[in-house]
Amino acid sequence: MLRKLRVAAYAICVRDGKVLLARSPGPGGVPEWVLPGGGTEHGEDPHDTVVREVEEETGYRVEPTALLGVDSNRLTRPSRVGPGRLLRRTVDHHGVRLVYEARVTGGGLRFEVGGSTDLAAWQDLDVVPGLRRVPLVDAGLRLWRERPPAGRAGRGGPGEG
Repeated sequence: MLRKLRVAAYAICVRDGKVLLARSPGPGGVPEWVLPGGGTEHGEDPHDTVVREVEEETGYRVEPTALLGVDSNRLTRPSRVGPGRLLRRTVDHHGVRLVYEARVTGGGLRFEVGGSTDLAAWQDLDVVPGLRRVPLVDAGLRLWRERPPAGRAGRGGPGEG
């Protein structure tokens, strides 16, 4: 079994009761909302990753103001090489996701072209539970609300965290 580790950094930007989210095509092309952010490049500090990724996906320049915590997930799936081609190997994927609180310092809302997302928007915090979203959105918002001293929020129910 192939083992793969991915370190990524994401932002929770909240202002006026709204959170900044990006939209990803999702599995099977069904759109789902995600936190702006993504994978660190070799040698890149996660702080710099979140600044770069938020600007790429939303058009905003941000300043990380706090490291809220870390969310980790692990899943096993078939490996892929190229679009739609499956290999017989299985991948044990471990994602380590650093979640930062960030504030917008400049730029303007725009959509990413040719990237992993196609739309960015401010969503009311009270409508987020009704959105089709990845579990990291809930985990990130829990970290933002709870601000756990050890950087790990309580786990939610099925489909969360």
